Amino acid sequence: MEDHQWEAARADAHALGSRIAGIRETVPLHLAGGRILAADLTAAYPMPHCATSAMDGYAVNGTGPWKLLRAHAANPAAADRVVLAAGEASAVVTGSLIPEGTTAILRVEHSTLQGSLLSSERTLRAGDDIRPSGTEASAGDVLAAAGTLLRAGVIATAAVAGHDELPVAAVPPVHLVFTGDEVITSGHPTPGQVRDGFSPVLPLVVAALGGTVASSTRIGDTLAATIAAIDGEDARAAALVVTTGGTGFSERDFVRAAVSAIGGREAISSVAMRPGHPSMVAVLPGNRLLVALPGNPLAALMAVATLVDPILRGANGSALAELHTATSATDFTKLPGRTRLVPARWVPAAGGADPDALAPAEHVAPAMLRGLAAADAILVVGPDGATAGDPVPYLRLPW
Repeated sequence: MEDHQWEAARADAHALGSRIAGIRETVPLHLAGGRILAADLTAAYPMPHCATSAMDGYAVNGTGPWKLLRAHAANPAAADRVVLAAGEASAVVTGSLIPEGTTAILRVEHSTLQGSLLSSERTLRAGDDIRPSGTEASAGDVLAAAGTLLRAGVIATAAVAGHDELPVAAVPPVHLVFTGDEVITSGHPTPGQVRDGFSPVLPLVVAALGGTVASSTRIGDTLAATIAAIDGEDARAAALVVTTGGTGFSERDFVRAAVSAIGGREAISSVAMRPGHPSMVAVLPGNRLLVALPGNPLAALMAVATLVDPILRGANGSALAELHTATSATDFTKLPGRTRLVPARWVPAAGGADPDALAPAEHVAPAMLRGLAAADAILVVGPDGATAGDPVPYLRLPW
């Protein structure tokens, strides 16, 4: 199969992800943090649901002076309500339910009180500092769209909009397969060995992208072990299998052969990107997906941004991550047929003082992670390259 172009790979991965969407569930607000909203969040009633004061001061009826009926703001929960006739006033605080008959709010700093007589040198207009019902939203208004990540602000909005619980997308279960006879998980590697850079970080990345690691396994480089890892009990219970290493075409790479052996098919065989070209997405029996990440750490994480992120967004009903535009701080030569993904950091543009351009981070070879650790974003440089000062697309780091 031919290489997928980078944008096409993202779009196809997103579409494939929608096929593994689980059944949504409803959770109470205090458990909704970090989940993905499965339906539009709408206001159950106008916000605010009644007219309230926007300032500390006095609710007044008509023009002054006014007879002050109550010098202290009433408890909103109290049963007794003040009704203002013309020329009467009552104390309120910000957020107070305004009395019936209120025409305006007189701010406390604009008022003069002598005994029970309230006056002001300012002329009040009808409606001054009254927050009418529905100022923020009308009943039925969409406050957050389906696919929104539920952070604190959205959850607080849901609470004040009348919701006790929210519908959320099912969290896709992910099975991780770490390959490599040469990989060690602790201590100092000897020549021929490498430290495992995947198992500490991939569970965190998967969680940040809206999935959950349900299981994981570590295997050596054999076809039998690879088949067992991607088609065993744990793998069959997962919606998505993610493997590390073994994505090439040599006699020591077994992921593609294992996919074929269990009846899977390659949907994205490789991506025209650097680094991460041998990344692969396969459809496995049982409506499962597999993403095969390259063994080089930076290449693997660029493949996560290209393939795993879109798949999990599709599974959660979220839109594909938006590409933004920044100024390139450096020149990039042409790389025909390939899109380069470059960990980058914000720097001042030429002649500027504020960091508003992106420059490649240092140490960004495919086997290096140091550059990504210092990066603010991922520059997306097309096959035609770029010149310093040109607008260049970038992705926010998805984890």
